[in-house]
Amino acid sequence: MAFSSWSHLRLRLPHLARTQSLTVRAFSTTVMSPPSKAVVYDRQGPPDSVTRVVELPPVEVKENDVCIKMLASPINPSDINRIEGVYPVRPQVPAVGGYEGVGEVFSVGSAVKGLSPGDWVIPSPPSSGTWQTYVVKDRSVWHKINKESPMEYAATITVNPLTALRMLEDFITLNPGDAIVQNGATSIVGQCIIQLARYRGIHSINIIRDRAGSDEVKEKLKNLGADEVFTESQLEVKNVKGLLTNLPEPALGFNCVGGNAASLVLKFLRQGGTMVTYGGMSKKPITVSTSSFIFKDLSLRGFWLQKWMSSDKTNECRPMIDYLLDRAREGKLKYEMELVPFNDFHTALDKALGKLGSQPKQVLTF
Repeated sequence: MAFSSWSHLRLRLPHLARTQSLTVRAFSTTVMSPPSKAVVYDRQGPPDSVTRVVELPPVEVKENDVCIKMLASPINPSDINRIEGVYPVRPQVPAVGGYEGVGEVFSVGSAVKGLSPGDWVIPSPPSSGTWQTYVVKDRSVWHKINKESPMEYAATITVNPLTALRMLEDFITLNPGDAIVQNGATSIVGQCIIQLARYRGIHSINIIRDRAGSDEVKEKLKNLGADEVFTESQLEVKNVKGLLTNLPEPALGFNCVGGNAASLVLKFLRQGGTMVTYGGMSKKPITVSTSSFIFKDLSLRGFWLQKWMSSDKTNECRPMIDYLLDRAREGKLKYEMELVPFNDFHTALDKALGKLGSQPKQVLTF
């Protein structure tokens, strides 16, 4: 009986070995991401009270997936609005925060083409969940960029600079020598508009709010390429166009403030001009005089980048991102940022929420 049992076991050994080998091979083809540290929220509300940093377990990297080790990701106002639950489009909770950023390819699925470990990529269009150390998403999400791009600009290039570029191109045809007017000129979009316009030979008239240090702000914007910078109180005159010396009347204006600041943009516009609204920082409505419509034939338009990008614009916007990163590498597109280690997330969040006064854009580094 013993011999019989032993013989039976020997006969089974090759089969067991094959089975074990197959099991090992099958197991070895399953690629997993490393564990990830992430900023999550289980419900909408004040970001400083509903967010927390947690450890997430590894996830499978499927054949068409790419695992990205995040390098940097900003805290944008829209990120805060998503967490608060007031943004028109937001992820279903529980969710990981963040919407844009830059990362390095860590591993790829077996069917992935065109990306290799070490490549730099950004989600394009932007994709929720960038406030974590490792992100796994389908290959189609990721756009490979030049690794010589400054990391902080690669992390922030899509939302604000792309908004500026699209608004300069989408509404009227601007030629070298033309002019635009904008309020909120100190915002990152405003600064990008100044620089991208100057790069194309387009003049800019810029409106800032009255505040301490406004002379220094004017100098800073002029160093970026602004032709004229006025405080709102300087424009409390009947004929604002009399303040323009050698500049043409602008045909295009940008408003991100609302209220009186929007009315000042309208005052500058020439006959048949267009004002594009892309924000409402004052939370005040736009008031337009009847004469502006009847006698000046002004047009009021709106722009929302997320809607533009959701209109099957993926292939169209990626060359624009490359164009913007080229300008950043040349030093012809710049704005102030503060790099903050991910471990100091809550400090960066407090700064982004304005708890510590006016601060540069906060960019998390991983």
